[in-house]
Amino acid sequence: MFIVVTIETGWQPALAGSVERITRVGPVPRNRCPMSASETNSILADLMGVIEQRKACPSANSYTNSLFAAGLGKIGAKIREEADEVIEAAGMTDVQAGRDHLIHECADLIYHLFVLMGDREIRLAEVEAELARRFGISGLDEKAARTDRDPHE
Repeated sequence: MFIVVTIETGWQPALAGSVERITRVGPVPRNRCPMSASETNSILADLMGVIEQRKACPSANSYTNSLFAAGLGKIGAKIREEADEVIEAAGMTDVQAGRDHLIHECADLIYHLFVLMGDREIRLAEVEAELARRFGISGLDEKAARTDRDPHE
């Protein structure tokens, strides 16, 4: 089975609009294009798989690949832009419209964060492992225990 994915759109959210079909994709072995689908039952894992597949097998018509080609500066700018839009949507006074818009913007932010992870070859499983490590630990305790403290935190 070949993977058929279209995630790139114009103004539409990164995960909607002209999406024709999303085939579930498992982790992509480095330097290989996946040829078959997996059943991860997680759209986030599937999305990360598609992004990894785009990195391994660039496509000229891929928004994801255009971000990879533009580099960290462009990807970082998109993450900042989407984060600002998340905050803006969270502050909307029309509760239902604001909620719907917030969901839309959260999806865009997650997509662009995943592109950064893909660019830096960070697997979703690595982030999941870090979150699992922190699970059940007070956020304040975890932050206080860090040895590589950021003075801006």
